Amino acid sequence: MQGLEEIARISVDCGFHLHRDIGPGLLESVYEVLLFESLKDKGHSVERQKIIPITFKGRVLDEAFRADLIVERRLLIELKSTERHSPVHAKQLLTYLRLMDLPLGFLMNFGAATFKEGVKRLANNYFRG
Repeated sequence: MQGLEEIARISVDCGFHLHRDIGPGLLESVYEVLLFESLKDKGHSVERQKIIPITFKGRVLDEAFRADLIVERRLLIELKSTERHSPVHAKQLLTYLRLMDLPLGFLMNFGAATFKEGVKRLANNYFRG
């Protein structure tokens, strides 16, 4: 079983190559499908548009939100296709990580001019070992 840091490295590498090869300007859904396929091609288990229930005030809300990509049940990737990150996007990802009790996530914005500008790593009580 690969470690989380190796899964993260491969995920970022796939995102980088996708951005380099396709470029910015497409819909978020296109990048999502292509990144999903790229990660699967690398041998990873990937869930796409997974429905995540939450419990609020004792009630379970079955379709509270959908996670764009979950890699190996440990890494959450949220995709955007906007000119730049909005602070709310990082807050959204961190909330998702907390609700799902996942240690690490990436916000990948394929609308940015470069992939480096568009990728952001967020941790939920996770420290590299």
